[in-house]
Amino acid sequence: MTFPDFSAPGATIPVKGPSHARTLELLGGGASRTVGMVLTAVVTLAVAGAATAATQLTGNIETVEMGSLGTDRPKQVLPEDPNAGTPLNIVLMGSDSRGGENGGLAGGEDAGARSDTTIVMHISGDRSRVEMISIPRDSTVDIPTCTTTNGVATPELYGTKFNAAFSQGVEYGADVASGALCTVKAIEQLTGVFMNGFVVVDFAGFSSMIDAVGGVEVCVEEAIYAPKANHLTLEPGTHTLKGVKALDYARARTGDGLGDGSDLGRIGRQQEVMASLARKVLSQEVLTNPSKTLKFLDAVTGSLTMNKELASIDGLAGLAYSMRNVRPDTITFVTVPNEYDPNNPANVVWTDDAVQLWDNVKHDRPVDFDPDAPSADASPSAPTGDQDTEAETGTKPGTETGGSETEPTPASTEIKQAGEEAFTGADTTKVCG
Repeated sequence: MTFPDFSAPGATIPVKGPSHARTLELLGGGASRTVGMVLTAVVTLAVAGAATAATQLTGNIETVEMGSLGTDRPKQVLPEDPNAGTPLNIVLMGSDSRGGENGGLAGGEDAGARSDTTIVMHISGDRSRVEMISIPRDSTVDIPTCTTTNGVATPELYGTKFNAAFSQGVEYGADVASGALCTVKAIEQLTGVFMNGFVVVDFAGFSSMIDAVGGVEVCVEEAIYAPKANHLTLEPGTHTLKGVKALDYARARTGDGLGDGSDLGRIGRQQEVMASLARKVLSQEVLTNPSKTLKFLDAVTGSLTMNKELASIDGLAGLAYSMRNVRPDTITFVTVPNEYDPNNPANVVWTDDAVQLWDNVKHDRPVDFDPDAPSADASPSAPTGDQDTEAETGTKPGTETGGSETEPTPASTEIKQAGEEAFTGADTTKVCG
C-alpha cells in the first residue's frame, strides 16, 4: 500500500528541525502507553502487506469528529520552511470508566468515568522528537463550556480540578467521546496550543495491551501493599507484571510503600511502566513478530476512542511510518511545571514556567528551550507567526527503519528519580539486585 504525505504544502523531503533537548521528566500514564504502539503496530502490518487486517482492526476503534469544538480555537503555528513537516499535538487520556469489562478491574472504587491521566503528545515536524507532556489531574484551573456529542453545552467551572472537564463531558454527553472533546477544549483554552486529535484508552485496553506483549518489567525497591488497587502485593525486587497486575501498579496511590499517597507520587510509578513498555514494543521482539503485532492491535483497538481523522487507516499508517525512527531515548517526558495550591493543598497550580513550556510546544521547540539561556538560539526550522490550518495526521517519511534489536544503553550511569527529574526510556530509574 502507499503512504499518504501529510506534510506541509510543497513538502519534498524532511529537513532537520530543532536540535534534541536534554531529557525531561516522564509524567503520565494511561493512553500514552498505547498510542505510539498502536501507530507502530499499524505500520508494521501495512509494510508487511497486511492492509486488509489493518483496515479491519482500525474499524474496531470508536471515533468521533471534532467539529463540535467550533471555530474559536487556537491557531496552529506552521514552519516557515515549506519543506518542513507539520508538528502534531495529540491529547492522550486514560479513562477509568467502570462500564463493560472495566467494572471488574476497578478495584472497588466509585462508579463513573474520569480521566485521571491526560498527556499532550507533541510530535516534532521533522519527526525526530516525541514529547509527552503530562497535565496533573489535580491542577486547579477554570474549565470552559463545551458542546457534547448530543449537542448539550456544559456549564463553565471555576477553580476546579482539571479532570472535571472529562467528568462533566461524560455526565452531560453520556459518552466517553464527550469527555474527550471537553478535555481538548479545556487544554486549548488553558495553553493557547492547537490540538490535532485525541486518543482515549480504558482499563480493559491497557490490561490486554500489556498481556499482548508478555508483560512489563519493573523494579520495586520497597515492599508494596495497596488495598484499594485489588490488594496489590509486591516484594522488593524485579517483577514482570502482566495485564491486571500492571494496571494495579500503575493505578495504585495509597498503601504501604507508595509514598505520600498523592497523585504526583503515583506518577513516578506510571513513568516506569511507560518506559518499560516503550522498550519492549520498540524492540525487535515485538515489531518483527507478526503474531504479537496482530495480538497487540486486536487487544488495543477495541478499547480506544479517537477523533475520526486520526483513526483512519491512512492517518494511522502515514503517521506511524513517518515515526518509525523513534527510539526510547528520543522520547522526552515532562509534566506541566506546578506547585501546591496555597488555597487547597490537595491540588496544584501551574507556575510561570508553564507559559514558556506551552510556547515551546506551540512553536515546535524542544520543551526545555530557554530563550534567556546564553546559548539559546531558535532553530531555523522553529516556526514563527500564526497560521490557520486544518488538523494534520502525519508527514513525509524518512529513510531509515526503526526498532532496536536490544534494549537501549542508558544515557548515563546516573540514577534518575522517576516523577521528580528528567529521564527517558533509555535511562535508569531504579536498581534491583
